[in-house]
Amino acid sequence: MNSLFRYILIASLIFSMASCGGKASKEVEEERVENVKVMSLEETTIARDISISTTLEGYETVNISPSQTGIIEHIYVEVGTQVKPGDLLVRMDQTQLNNVKLAFSNAGVEYDRVKVLNETGAVAKQVYDQTKLAYDQTKENLDFLTSNTFVKSPIRGVVSARNYEVGELYGGNPPILELTQTHLLKALIAIPESYVPYVKEGMKLRLSSDIYKNESFDALIEIVYPTIDASTHTFNAKLKIVNQNGKLRPGMYVQTTMETEAVKAVMVPYQSVLKMIGTNERYMFINDNGYSKRVSVTMGKRVDDLVEVHAPEIVAGVEAVVVGQGRLVDGVKLNIVK
Repeated sequence: MNSLFRYILIASLIFSMASCGGKASKEVEEERVENVKVMSLEETTIARDISISTTLEGYETVNISPSQTGIIEHIYVEVGTQVKPGDLLVRMDQTQLNNVKLAFSNAGVEYDRVKVLNETGAVAKQVYDQTKLAYDQTKENLDFLTSNTFVKSPIRGVVSARNYEVGELYGGNPPILELTQTHLLKALIAIPESYVPYVKEGMKLRLSSDIYKNESFDALIEIVYPTIDASTHTFNAKLKIVNQNGKLRPGMYVQTTMETEAVKAVMVPYQSVLKMIGTNERYMFINDNGYSKRVSVTMGKRVDDLVEVHAPEIVAGVEAVVVGQGRLVDGVKLNIVK
């Protein structure tokens, strides 16, 4: 009986070891292998120019909104009227202004009288100071009401909106008029972060518009914003455009072309760069000793079907997966097909 039990135990151990060995062999046989094509990366010289679309704006826009409310007696301009600094635009109700003019006239007479008495020492210094203060305050109020009753243009520009008619009651909002500069324009462009070292204030670039097929217009980078948007990986630059011939208009859609110095860069086929669904993250796969390695990359300039990529791992000599990358995950064994 003991011999029979010993025989059954040995047989069970042999069967178990055989089963384990079979599973291990099967696991080795089932290691995932993907057929891919790779490309050895090289540095190439590219002209780092960039084209970006944007919308033009008036360099300065001013709302004509007098500080005092009341009836609008007259509006001297229409939409489209060209104005310059000092041009009279609006005349408000003058009742309050006329009352202050009378008060100022009386304050002036009183001040002149007290001033003479002060020079002879016939009046107390306190009386003189109070009279002069009343005179100065009335003059300041008169100047304020004059500028807000006879409203003049502070800039050179064009009347781009007129929101009231003569005789209407102005309550402070919306503004009576809107002025927009058109001889000077501005635009804001968003530039990929890879161009940070190359974009400087004072750089010149060209603008083009589909409206003027065979023309281009000069622009200047006036301000380079100091921060980068973490969600889009771009930074802003403000353009200044001198609109000498008046062909460009605020609101017009234009394309900007900016040329920078030639640089060394690594270019890969555009389709080899993948995008994480639901995010702006870009990544690709490289050959890491026969296995796939996922690398997050930042893209730069695109030339035909090639795109510039940046990452610490993306250097000359590295093999990038250019066919079959859509089936890969990190750590998959690669069968490189010629």
